[in-house]
Amino acid sequence: MSLALKLPRLRLKGGASLWVGGGLVAIAISAAILAPWIALTDPVLDANLMNAELPPSWEFPFGTDAQGRDIYSRIVWGARVSLSVGIISQICNSLIGVTLGLTAGYWGGWWDDVVSGLTNLMLAIPSLVFALAIMAILGPGLVSLVIALGLTSWSYSCRIARAQVLSLKSQGYIQAARILGYGDLRIMFTQILPNILGPLIVIATLGMGGAILAEAALSFLGLGIRPPFPSWGSMLSEARDQITTAPWLSVFPGLAIFFTVLGLNLLGDGLRDYLDPQSTTRRG
Repeated sequence: MSLALKLPRLRLKGGASLWVGGGLVAIAISAAILAPWIALTDPVLDANLMNAELPPSWEFPFGTDAQGRDIYSRIVWGARVSLSVGIISQICNSLIGVTLGLTAGYWGGWWDDVVSGLTNLMLAIPSLVFALAIMAILGPGLVSLVIALGLTSWSYSCRIARAQVLSLKSQGYIQAARILGYGDLRIMFTQILPNILGPLIVIATLGMGGAILAEAALSFLGLGIRPPFPSWGSMLSEARDQITTAPWLSVFPGLAIFFTVLGLNLLGDGLRDYLDPQSTTRRG
């Protein structure tokens, strides 16, 4: 008779998506924060035409661009731009969408009709097209980019917030708060909002990935960050003419965008499972 040693099955709380996505996002955030210390050269000033378009090597791990600047250093500094755009634009989107959805769902009536109509209008217009129109008016630059992206994607969080409020405002604890004399704003922001944060956090996390892709697209079209300051989208734009002769110019910025957006999407999926009270992953 043989003895079998049974080991308990270890399950990561939140699932693999949460941990893998969180790890990828942590790497991107660390690169952005530590850019002054981990970058090998200055991403703008250290240009040397004698080192133009060198392939990856020990001296230049990701190669150099047409001006002889280190691609690795430019990607590290470009992380600051992409993450800043993603985070700030989602803060703007969340503030607008959650405020409108919260008030529309709670008050109803004509205000709900106005907000619902505006939300449907925003959903009918492609967000990138709307952002292009705003950028054409404001001109290129980081501030214009954040404003454009911050005004184009709030409809998703608005719709989620409104639906959640409609399902909660008739609950007993809301009625008790009214009896105790709580005002509408106090009920909305202290009683309802904390109970609907889970889905909104997931929407914001996923929206960061979309904002990073939108920044890359707008910078690729020349409406994003002004050169020579690096952003991943502008680096792709500068490399499009050398995609066959110097593929590393576009491969490494593309991989940076891919893994960062992948990490944010996995993190959003993991948070959705973790914050879902009926999720078997969370209970495991």
